[in-house]
Amino acid sequence: MADKLKITLVKSTIGAIPKHKATVEALGLKKLNKTVEMPDNAAVRGMIEQVRHLVKVEEI
Repeated sequence: MADKLKITLVKSTIGAIPKHKATVEALGLKKLNKTVEMPDNAAVRGMIEQVRHLVKVEEI
């Protein structure tokens, strides 16, 4: 596993179910095309899996 993950919001949360909107915000993503770096652990991986259709992930 990588040390960190670079997560970018590539699709809007407008029209997404409330649980997915909350997950995206919990990842620290508020605006489209913004990027955050998160540690690579099971909790973050699970959140990414839930909203994989909205985000792009790179291992760094």
